[in-house]
Amino acid sequence: MEHAIEILKAGGTLLYPTDTIWGIGCDATNADAIRKIFEIKKRDRNKSMIILVEVERRLQDLVNVPEIAWQLIDLSEKPITLVYDNPRGLPAEVLAPDGSIGIRLTKDPLCKNLIKKLGAPLVSTSANLSGDKAPMQFSDISQEIKDAVDYVLPERQDQVSEYPASSVIRVWDDGRIKVLRE
Repeated sequence: MEHAIEILKAGGTLLYPTDTIWGIGCDATNADAIRKIFEIKKRDRNKSMIILVEVERRLQDLVNVPEIAWQLIDLSEKPITLVYDNPRGLPAEVLAPDGSIGIRLTKDPLCKNLIKKLGAPLVSTSANLSGDKAPMQFSDISQEIKDAVDYVLPERQDQVSEYPASSVIRVWDDGRIKVLRE
């Protein structure tokens, strides 16, 4: 864990298990590290990535959280990513073209610990080349991805993910919502 934190703080990239599938991550406040992830995935810069936070306070530091968002978080039985407007303190590289940001308040203990020790939100994008199938387990990740990241966490490499992806819901301050992915 400490080695992973050193790498993240130095602007490196990480391959790690999340509350859904295996992800590629970096410090979500580091624009250079975010650009590295786009290169690793061979991903179009117009396709946004999501970030993970570990506590409600960090979420509130980044965005205004409408009441409907708290209700969705509380009621969701599976991991849920909410897309918010007008984020604060994040580089343009991690935002969607419309300036919004997808954020998941993770319940995963490993992810929570990583974010807490890093002291910043963590980028979380599927550990695959853009357009390829998302990896449900570590063995599904291409060698190209494994070789491209700066560090691979050894935890949970033998487990199959319970959830193939999070639900994604767009929320607005006025209480409107739109389901983007169930």
